[in-house]
Amino acid sequence: MLLLLLGSVSASKSVDCPQTFPQDLYAVLREMTHSLCQLKEDMELLQRETKEQVTQLKAEVDKLKQQLQVRQVAFSAALTAGGDVVTLGPFPEDTTLVYKHVPTNIGNAYNSNTGVFTAPVRGVYNFEWSIGAYGGGNHGTAAWLVKNSENVFMAWERQEGGFMSASKGVALLLEVGDVVCVRLVANGSNVAYDDGSNHTTFSGHLLFPM
Repeated sequence: MLLLLLGSVSASKSVDCPQTFPQDLYAVLREMTHSLCQLKEDMELLQRETKEQVTQLKAEVDKLKQQLQVRQVAFSAALTAGGDVVTLGPFPEDTTLVYKHVPTNIGNAYNSNTGVFTAPVRGVYNFEWSIGAYGGGNHGTAAWLVKNSENVFMAWERQEGGFMSASKGVALLLEVGDVVCVRLVANGSNVAYDDGSNHTTFSGHLLFPM
């Protein structure tokens, strides 16, 4: 009788343990696998986006560097180099002076083969030019600063004898591709003289872009 009671008590105190079924493990594994795949896809997407952003930023930096270089524009040129002595003119028509000695040409906007400056960026530029000449034989000197085909300002001087010079400066708003040069005025007596002292010069620089 006692054994039966003890058995009954032991049976009544037993605890039911939950059973883990294989299909539950498979579900957990499937969920973990899906999460890992999703994480991998997210990482690959993030890597692609980061690479694209880096490429875009690099392109923007290169563009800014190029714009900065374009906005650095300055040149100075003289008619002759190496102490050569030259007298140009008079000419039957207005003639562009080609300044061969170019100690400064930042931005390479001045062409020493043509004597023409070409604006690389829209902005306000300052130009200065000077003309030297000897007055013997009723010679004088006069030169236009020309923007595209428009005569802007003239530097002019005339005297009976001896050395003379004329100079002038101007600020111009230029569009990209506008050209500026100096032309010796044709009137039968105007000449341009230069030697190692470089009396006949042409200079310009960008004041600020617009």
